[in-house]
Formats: sequence, structure tokens, C-alpha cells
Amino acid sequence: MLSPRQELILRTVVEAYVEGGQPVGSKWIATSAAIGYGSSTVRHELAVLEEHGLLAHPHTSAGRVPTDSGYRYYVDRLLAEPEALEDRRPMELTLVRRELDEAMQVTTETLSQVTNLLAIVSAPPIQSTTIRHIEVLGLQPQVLMVVIITSTGGVTKRVFPFERAIDPGLVDWAASYLNERLVGMGLGARMLGSKLADPSLSVVERGFLERLAPAFTELADTAQDTLYVGGTARLLHEDRMQDLSQINDLMELLERRVTMLAVLSSALAERQIYVRIGQENEAPALRSLALVAANYGLPRRNLGTVSVIGPTRMNYARAIRSVRGAAHELSRFVEDVYDR
Repeated sequence: MLSPRQELILRTVVEAYVEGGQPVGSKWIATSAAIGYGSSTVRHELAVLEEHGLLAHPHTSAGRVPTDSGYRYYVDRLLAEPEALEDRRPMELTLVRRELDEAMQVTTETLSQVTNLLAIVSAPPIQSTTIRHIEVLGLQPQVLMVVIITSTGGVTKRVFPFERAIDPGLVDWAASYLNERLVGMGLGARMLGSKLADPSLSVVERGFLERLAPAFTELADTAQDTLYVGGTARLLHEDRMQDLSQINDLMELLERRVTMLAVLSSALAERQIYVRIGQENEAPALRSLALVAANYGLPRRNLGTVSVIGPTRMNYARAIRSVRGAAHELSRFVEDVYDR
């Protein structure tokens, strides 16, 4: 634990460095209105903070900059209480009446604009998606289309050609039967196939459903867990990202979707805001960066994460507030979508 004076000086260094990007000198700190201590006292406390590993000296004559541990102490102990970080004006994501895919895109772009960081949202896993509605539509006498709407608002369409004209009565029956038997079932449910091969059906009905079966049985195979990324160009143009290798490592990590999903899975299990700074990140590509994430979902089930990635010299208060606000709004939207 630091003394109140040391904490005040550490807070001053972190916030000044985040704002200006330059090492913070003892003379500047001593003249700051919030400090009220002489230069010699400030120099002594800076040396103590450096001994604790919270500050570093880039050059002998330069000022101090925060280390990963310094940022961590700042986030854990010097930021306002979580309640005080709540934004009284929540992020206006304008998610009403949007499908989930569009809502994810809006969330990432809005979050990136607000924080000036790279924003990533992970979509709900395929295992949590169920069939909400089915349409069987005759396009031509020998062609019909099956439309499947899922619980996440996703829409898939598949066209089936037939050798002969299709009985309209059979099309109407199939639409009614499929909605009665399949709505509410998961995309990867094992029972889905058996519902389509019900032995109590007539030979004609079973044969017709057999032709349509791939629209359902292959749905989970073609679906993938999705990441929505926003603000890549914005982050790369920031003066805080000057290390080319740092940028390359981050871009490669984003290209490896499975690896990035594994990184975010750690945040999915957290009840509070998830913050990892520099070397605290397990992924090598993130060890010179900071990650702030929060989960969203239903009251008793987390479905995905909202996160921002940027340099360790980020505005943590703004990042935490914005991520928490976006996750809250997305949870409200998802709960409405799943309850339709």
C-alpha cells in the first residue's frame, strides 16, 4: 500500500502521461495545483514509486512514465468506485428493432468512436441459438425456398429445385409441420434430424422433408462464432501506436479468430470489468497493450463480450465506463431479441 501522498503523485503521473504522452518531470508535478509539495519531496516520492516498480525512468534526465504495474495500481485503487464510473448518459447505440448482426456492428463502431480504441464484440455462440420461425415459399412451380429465422435475428435462405411441379398443399403442410416441430430447437440439437424423419408421416411427406433437411441439418455446420471489430484504422493512426511490430502482432491476432475468441473467453467468465495491462495478457501479441472487457447476455447466462484494445497509455476511466455502458445496452437488446 502506498501513502496518500504517493498515491496522489502516482495518479498525477499516470493521468498526465495518458494525456500528453511525454515523461512527467518532478518540477512539473511540484507546480501542479493539486500536489502542494516541494520539488525535493516530489523527487523523493518519485524515487520510492520507481523502487516499487510503479514508475520507470526512460532516460536519466527524463521524467517518469507509468509501468504496467503502475497502470494496474491506478486502475485497481485510484480510479473512482465502479458506481462513480457509470455514465449518467448511457451510450446511445440505437439498437431498437435491429437484428443482432447489425446491433453488433453498431456497438463496435460506436464504442470505437467513443474511446478512440480498437473495439471488439463477440457474438453469442452457435450453441445458444435456436430456431424461431420457418417459411417454406414456392418461387416457381418447380422451385421453393426455405427461410429460417433464428433466436438471434439471423436469417438464412436456401433454394431447392425439383424435377416436377410441387403440390402447393404439400408446401403449406411442410411450413406448418416444421414450425410446430422445430421452433425452439437448437441449431445443433441431435433430435433435429429425427423430427424430420418421423415414421408416422406418409412416404410422400417424409420424402419431401428429406429434400428440405439440408436447410436445417447443415445450418450449424456452416455457422461460425463471429467477432465484430471496429476502429482498426483509427487505432493505427494514433501516435500511441508507434511500434511497427506491436501493430503487426495485433493484426495477426485479429486474423486468428479462434485465438482471439480464446482470449475473450477469459473475460466471459468474469462478473466484473475485466482489465489486463501489458504483461498481464497471456497472448504474446497483447503484452504491450491493454485490454478492457465486459460480458453481456441474459440474466443467468453470459453470451459474449464487449471489449476495447489499445496502448497501455489509455484513458482507463473512459474505457471502463464505455465498455460497461455498451455491454449493458447490448444485454438489454439481446434479452429482448431472445424473448420475442
